[in-house]
Amino acid sequence: MTDHGGAGSGAKTPLGPGAARPAPRGGQGNLGRPGVSLNAAGTTGTVREDEAAGNRVERKAECPECGADLIWMPQHQSLGCAYCGTIMPRTTGRAGAGADGATEADTDAGASGLLPRRAVVAEHDLIEALRNPVSSRYWGQERREVQCQSCKAVSIFVDGRVAQSCEFCGSPSILTHESHGDAITPQSVLPFKLERTQVMDLVRSWYGSRWFAPNTLKTAAFTDQLHGIYLPYWTFDARVAARWTAEAGYTTIQTRPVRGADGRVHNEPIRQVRWEPAAGAFEHFFDDELVPGTGGVRPALLRGIEPFPTTLALRDYTPDFVRGWTVERYQVDLREAQARNLDAMRAQVRAMAARSVPGDTQRNLQVTAEFTGRTFKHVLVPVWLVSYRYHGKPYQIAVNGWTGVIAGERPWSWAKIALAVLAAVVLLAIVAAAQG
Repeated sequence: MTDHGGAGSGAKTPLGPGAARPAPRGGQGNLGRPGVSLNAAGTTGTVREDEAAGNRVERKAECPECGADLIWMPQHQSLGCAYCGTIMPRTTGRAGAGADGATEADTDAGASGLLPRRAVVAEHDLIEALRNPVSSRYWGQERREVQCQSCKAVSIFVDGRVAQSCEFCGSPSILTHESHGDAITPQSVLPFKLERTQVMDLVRSWYGSRWFAPNTLKTAAFTDQLHGIYLPYWTFDARVAARWTAEAGYTTIQTRPVRGADGRVHNEPIRQVRWEPAAGAFEHFFDDELVPGTGGVRPALLRGIEPFPTTLALRDYTPDFVRGWTVERYQVDLREAQARNLDAMRAQVRAMAARSVPGDTQRNLQVTAEFTGRTFKHVLVPVWLVSYRYHGKPYQIAVNGWTGVIAGERPWSWAKIALAVLAAVVLLAIVAAAQG
């Protein structure tokens, strides 16, 4: 991954790994070639007609200054050129009226035109999608899929890049993966907000705070294994109408006289609970409940870096956002994801019902819930990932590419732990000797 930090609109930066070499320019250049068009952003993009979907599919975006491929740059929140430093300008365009009545939206200039900074992303009917799983969307570019033979993660490259090793576990054993025609493609994306240099500092700081990690780990920091990856997530909306019944308990403390072994009488507290029937009903709306579709990042790490602001900052998917980045294809399909979501919502509804029961204790809670209006979205969220091996064992560190929240795994230094235990024993012995 190329470090794009600090590139200004007029700065010249070296061409990074994986970036395309600039195309020669002269005369009318690309404008005179068949199959190449100049789009609304002023960049050129090679296009073809997708006969299966009937959609115009853009294959690449070129810098208007030097002809090199444009990529998404988090520090500028816009497309930029890693070769000459050109940054595509932000403009203001009409985005149409949204749910809140707004008609103006800040936009970025992208390879396919004006990109809305914030969009009213459509929700899709879950029942209909389960009946008819064929995707009505498209990636917008030719893509290449590879699968790791070690962790089984499937990575997607939409900009002609190739992988030398798995970006999830570091294994060099990767093979071309056959694309599934019925796969649901992303409808929206949360773009990267943190750039590589910022994340490298976060990872080094995180390593430095791991007191019982090996010193060699802190020195190496493994930031050369840092990759920016778009992970697949499912979001679900639903409305629930729930009813509950329970026995509500009201606790009182009474005392009774008890004669002790010494013959004296003292009062002993006795806890008594008065049980009364209770019932209630409530409604609740679940908005963008997240279910990860990734198979490459460990679930505990994902829980540690969630949430992602999918209700506030999502943008309609276009290939511009993923140019220069790796995208993981979902390993948890819609049917499995909605089942996990339903289980999670039922658990939340039961917890809501339990909080509604009066008294200070309860028993025999029974809950019935009816879920309606279930909808979903398939979204891509930004994660910076460090995958490394230490003494043959794999470890991962994940960083939320929007918020910077970090969660990770690291080995333990048993020598440091043994010294800490020994120091604690010596300190206790000193304290005991002083008191004696």
